[in-house]
Amino acid sequence: MFLKFLPLVIFLTFGCSLAQTQTQQNYGSASEPVLGSDGFPNHWWAPVPESDVKDWEIPPQAANRDLGEVILSKRNELGDFSNLGPHGFTMDGENYESLEGLWQAMKYPEGPNDERFKDSSLKWDYTREQVKLLKGFAAKKAGDLANANMKKLGIKWVTYKGEKIEYNGSGIQRHYEIIFRASQEKIAQNADLKKLLISTKSLKFLPDHKQKPDSPPAYLYHQIYSKIRDQIQKQNN
Repeated sequence: MFLKFLPLVIFLTFGCSLAQTQTQQNYGSASEPVLGSDGFPNHWWAPVPESDVKDWEIPPQAANRDLGEVILSKRNELGDFSNLGPHGFTMDGENYESLEGLWQAMKYPEGPNDERFKDSSLKWDYTREQVKLLKGFAAKKAGDLANANMKKLGIKWVTYKGEKIEYNGSGIQRHYEIIFRASQEKIAQNADLKKLLISTKSLKFLPDHKQKPDSPPAYLYHQIYSKIRDQIQKQNN
């Protein structure tokens, strides 16, 4: 039985070793990244082959390093600033495994009497508590499922602590306030992420995915973290 799967084992072992070697060549070790003349890790701008770029993605090489720009790319550690990033935090007594978990959880019913339960034919694949503990694309998928239910119900609002918020309408500013504060907590409660943010100094953050020109401010995570960095720098001066 083992011999039957031996070629697969060899392939996986070789593949992992090759990927590790390429990472070491391009980025250096995790503790000692290769730095450019500007003092920043070269791999933050490491080009991605056009054939590998996702349809939603803005690759690292799209930023002009000479102008002090950098993409918050999921191809490297700067992707941890994404809402999908795996850095948990606590806010208002609630635990979240990611900021995306908070964002998408607001779409789910808060309790048994929530009016989002009024149509018994609709299936909610997750509970609100479960979504809070999701991260990465799993959290985004949970949100996509909730979006389908919201569309059927004809609602355009989410809730936070019982407060209805039309996050693409009249509640844009309130939604932004919640997401901004959550982003602050994410940085404050994760020392490694705060250190990384500070290390970017005055680099201009750019998103790693395409956004609409009229995107609400809560969607502009690159601007949110730039503002949080400015606040930290002022506090340290």
